[in-house]
Amino acid sequence: MCDVLLAHCYYNKTVKTMGSAAIETVFGSLDNYCKGSVEIISGQASHYAFSNIFEVAEKSLPYEKVVVGLNLDYVIETLRAEGQSPWFTAAHDEFAIVMDGEVRVDFLKLDVPLQAGEGTRLAGELPAGKPMGYVQLSRGHQCVLPAGTAYRFDSSRPGVILQQTIKGPLSVEKWADICLR
Repeated sequence: MCDVLLAHCYYNKTVKTMGSAAIETVFGSLDNYCKGSVEIISGQASHYAFSNIFEVAEKSLPYEKVVVGLNLDYVIETLRAEGQSPWFTAAHDEFAIVMDGEVRVDFLKLDVPLQAGEGTRLAGELPAGKPMGYVQLSRGHQCVLPAGTAYRFDSSRPGVILQQTIKGPLSVEKWADICLR
């Protein structure tokens, strides 16, 4: 049995479908979100962390990698997409999902890929490598950020990215600032 029921938000509304009631979820954005709440079924509230990715991104610097989920060494980070990011790299695959806005991701196949270390690293101002192309992501789109490449994000207006990676030197933990109390 799950110990946490669900996050509630007043934007969610009950709708009728085929004679029964259902909850219609209204997706948030950087410009329009509510924090919500958690209903604990068993255990203590202090054993759980709950934050809103849009609120975290709203209060973050562009491309600051704020940890919002943690499972052993693996993390989910929220990034505020705004303007052009520095070049990043990792010795392992990472994934990015755009939760709000539109983000272009440019890729370089590095001449000398990062071989060791965990988490995202800065790749330098202009890393040596061969351009691989780009992907254009919008809300709900995901892309892999392959090991051995450098990548950078570019967004003409503020947006939100969730990035799955391993905790590293650029991962910022702000639990006291971002979690529901």
